[in-house]
Amino acid sequence: MAAFSFHIAARDGAARTGEIRLPRGTIRTPAFMPVGTAATVKAMHTHEVKALGADVLLGNTYHLMLRPGAERVARLGGLHRLMNWPHPILTDSGGFQVMSLAKLRQIDERGVTFQSHIDGARHELTPERAIEIQGLLGSDIQMQLDECVKLPCTDAEAARAMRLSLRWAERCRTAFGDQPGRVEHGRALFGIVQGGANRDLRVESARTLAGMDFEGYSIGGLAVGEPQDVMLAMIDTVMPHLPDGKPHYLMGVGTPDDIVESVRRGVDMFDCVMPTRAGRHGQVFSRFGKINMRNARHADDPRPIDEASPWEPTRTYSRAYLHHLVKSGEILGMMLLTGINLAYYQELMAGLRAAIAAGRLDNFIARTKEGWARGDA
Repeated sequence: MAAFSFHIAARDGAARTGEIRLPRGTIRTPAFMPVGTAATVKAMHTHEVKALGADVLLGNTYHLMLRPGAERVARLGGLHRLMNWPHPILTDSGGFQVMSLAKLRQIDERGVTFQSHIDGARHELTPERAIEIQGLLGSDIQMQLDECVKLPCTDAEAARAMRLSLRWAERCRTAFGDQPGRVEHGRALFGIVQGGANRDLRVESARTLAGMDFEGYSIGGLAVGEPQDVMLAMIDTVMPHLPDGKPHYLMGVGTPDDIVESVRRGVDMFDCVMPTRAGRHGQVFSRFGKINMRNARHADDPRPIDEASPWEPTRTYSRAYLHHLVKSGEILGMMLLTGINLAYYQELMAGLRAAIAAGRLDNFIARTKEGWARGDA
């Protein structure tokens, strides 16, 4: 089977459009990955997610190791078969979730021990175990185990966590090299740049990881509450030190504005729970900006969200009906708004890809932001 590869088709400034090619399919970049944390994109069927334009989904090592369990998933034929998604899957290593969700966690050189947020059971996650779990899941793109610190933090804390993550990255690289099925399934491993909001630490992390020759490179530890200008400054700092011919993935991002500004700086891949979570709580993302469907002004509005959208529910269901579903707590409302949001995100990514290919990215971003500023009135 074909090995993992990345091909850049066109550039516009620092931005690029291309393809990540894997045995299970091609990921068009820049790409947004819907988040399927626990083997499901909440409120969506997998065939609908594909129809929206998604080429790849994200799963999570931490959640899947706790339930239903990596060994069980493997016995059932792997994550792709379990969730009926035959296309590429990227799994993050679980490091962020250990830091944010687990109880009584303890970090040392070996790894992290923690109590499950589900039942309090004690677990250990080492770099080797993180890679083993991702192999059992059958993940196409796997992530190193890292320690993600909360911002703001001291430079000393950021340095300690970043250097520990670098040592863990080396161990993950070794474990990945020994992973059964890695070569024949064309799997890839990405390193994760850390360093908090410190430019020097970010550069040290990026340069060291680049020397380890990962298949791709992620920027972690951002979109954790810091202002957008800090996030963009860290991207600007890191990008010159990442291999140009490898994919660049900004983890956990983000808003449509975060995405377009990061694409402008050379980011190729994104994931975020925002469109699905917002949809379940009555908020819509659209080319008119954000729309709160709980607002009473939509109760008598017969217009659709966007009559020009390529996604049928966006242009056929009235705002009045969507408002009614949201206010009534109907499951259909969560399903429709989640799909509408993911459709807009995929439409945005398609627009970015086309604009880069045409050499008109700045114009596309300016027009897109004008639409958001005008609103939906």
